[in-house]
Amino acid sequence: MNRVTMKRIHKTAAVIAFLMIVSFFSSSLFADIFGDHEIIAQVKQTILYSVGLLVIAMMTTGITANKLYGAKVQGALAVKQKRMKIAAANGVVILIPAAIFLARWSVAGQFDSLYWAVQGIELIAGATNAILLGLNIRDGIRLSHATS
Repeated sequence: MNRVTMKRIHKTAAVIAFLMIVSFFSSSLFADIFGDHEIIAQVKQTILYSVGLLVIAMMTTGITANKLYGAKVQGALAVKQKRMKIAAANGVVILIPAAIFLARWSVAGQFDSLYWAVQGIELIAGATNAILLGLNIRDGIRLSHATS
């Protein structure tokens, strides 16, 4: 696969991951504020069913970055790589388990204090990942303009 195609795949995967994270966050927030328990449960189920696509997009972003720039990067690329590692860890440790928990408990109608505590943690972790990916997209645009 040539470098131009690899860059296109990388950019597309990054934007898909970013948009999915933002849509998960915003749909959760709107459902929590304006929806009833049924709407919240639907949103949580949809997010859970969509997590696989998000994981694929995140993995594709990381794999293509490694193929394009190698494992030992410096400067802005090293900063981007560190952000992706934090976002990936955040996703595996917090966001995926939270998505499973929230989907199961919302479908069961268990909207207790534990549910809302996990929801709060998920919103903070999701916002963090959106910021990290947004910064990476910004830096990627800057880097591409600097090298063109």
